[in-house]
Amino acid sequence: MIPLRLVFFGSDAIALPLLEQLAGEGSALAQVVAVFTQPDRPAGRGQKTEPNAIKHWAFARNLPVFQPEKPDEAARAQLAALHADVGLVMAYGHLLRDDFIATPRLGLLNLHTSLLPKYRGASPIQTAVACGERETGVTLMRIVRKLDAGPIADAGRVPIHARDTADDIETKLAAACWPLLARTLPKLSGEALALTPQDETQATYCRRLTKDDGVLDFAVSAAVLAARINGLFPWPGCAVEMSGQPIKLGLADFEAAFASGAGGTVLGADAESLRIATGEGVLRLLRLQRPGGKMLSAPGFLRGFSVAPGTVLASRPMTELVSARPARTPNTERRTPN
Repeated sequence: MIPLRLVFFGSDAIALPLLEQLAGEGSALAQVVAVFTQPDRPAGRGQKTEPNAIKHWAFARNLPVFQPEKPDEAARAQLAALHADVGLVMAYGHLLRDDFIATPRLGLLNLHTSLLPKYRGASPIQTAVACGERETGVTLMRIVRKLDAGPIADAGRVPIHARDTADDIETKLAAACWPLLARTLPKLSGEALALTPQDETQATYCRRLTKDDGVLDFAVSAAVLAARINGLFPWPGCAVEMSGQPIKLGLADFEAAFASGAGGTVLGADAESLRIATGEGVLRLLRLQRPGGKMLSAPGFLRGFSVAPGTVLASRPMTELVSARPARTPNTERRTPN
């Protein structure tokens, strides 16, 4: 079989394990002939303009790199000149026009990090964990105009354990991409790829997250709060105020035990956590970080930061992360899926 000529569209390091596989054992199925990625942006505390991880990867392999501000007609002409068989999109972050999508001989496929049709949109990894799902995955689909609604070729599933953060799940999903693509590309080469329409009645949508999503309402259950903390780590992160300081939370779990005291009351510490009363059960904070400090285990944190039992942590209403409709943003239907 002649390897497919594949153009990759992406801007996030989650795709690096997949690209490494394509450059190694996967080269018999497909050869990456070029990369489209976001323009270099300011990043980090110093806001220095830096190329992203995908561009670094491509440059190290002497691959052509295209960084259009938007995929316009000039970018489409660049894509056409590559004579690609297929395009593969993962966390690209640009809008794609219909004529752009149709330019490769076999069209564009997208890897979306949820089990579609659930969690279409911008934050599927964080939202799945924050909503207490016990399983998520990565879905391979054809790109269509409607947000993350294309017909599905296949999906790879990964478990979500009680102490998994969004960071942990991103690593699992990155590893799941290559097995999924490896069993799909031979079917695409033979033009025998079966596609299944999504069930629109089951579709849910997640939006871009903000710092405002990191507040906690201790009147809800400990299970809900633990999932929220873990799902929003490392970005945007959950925080509570202790002794007038915003304390970031990096990991939590819970006990389904009765907790005396109002929600938010500090019950004390055990061997690995700071225990907080909630509307139902006990929230166990396992990792905490004070301003300017490092994220520490609860025992390490408490050695340098005293939190007296009986202290009541302030609650704030928590934002909704999931909706039945996509967020109202310009050109939502043409937004490149993540």
